[in-house]
Amino acid sequence: MLGKKDFFLEMEYIHMFESLANKLTVSRIILIPAILLLLVIPHGWAAWLALILFAAAGATDWLDGYMARRENQVTAIGQFLDPIADKLLVVAVLLLLVFNQQISGISIFPALVILLREVAVSGLREFLAGLQVSVPVSRLAKWKTTIQMLALGFLIVGRYAPASIPATAIGDLGLWAAAAITLITAWDYWRASIKHF
Repeated sequence: MLGKKDFFLEMEYIHMFESLANKLTVSRIILIPAILLLLVIPHGWAAWLALILFAAAGATDWLDGYMARRENQVTAIGQFLDPIADKLLVVAVLLLLVFNQQISGISIFPALVILLREVAVSGLREFLAGLQVSVPVSRLAKWKTTIQMLALGFLIVGRYAPASIPATAIGDLGLWAAAAITLITAWDYWRASIKHF
């Protein structure tokens, strides 16, 4: 039988996942395997469907934060899951695009920079959370995310885009721009946190 404290903790846990914002975050994580599965199917229809699901996942990234603030439903689980969902989506898609050679040659370098930054910033945030220090996301970091998502979208359809749209070239250019901003924002995070070491 549950004690009173355990009962209230369980009810709080259930309530965390009742908020629309948290459901949107979880849906983003659930979409990742479907996107990856579509990326390994070498057909145009699969690439375009992957792009649609990727765009939907990207939209939930904006929407879950908006809903949480509007409905005053910011929860600890939401603050924990949201950045994890973002990083899982970006890292998984980057790895699959490199595997498929939709990102190839020298363009693997900005993909690697983005990947390493995601891992480093996650570790840094975890360290700072242990010290109860919050590092807010900067406006530049939000621009980086937007450019990165657009670049990945172009690269997903890459070779299956209409001949009049140089999707791979646009995606590669966006990836380089995102990587440049990634280095700047990584330095900003490091500078803000160095005093806590």
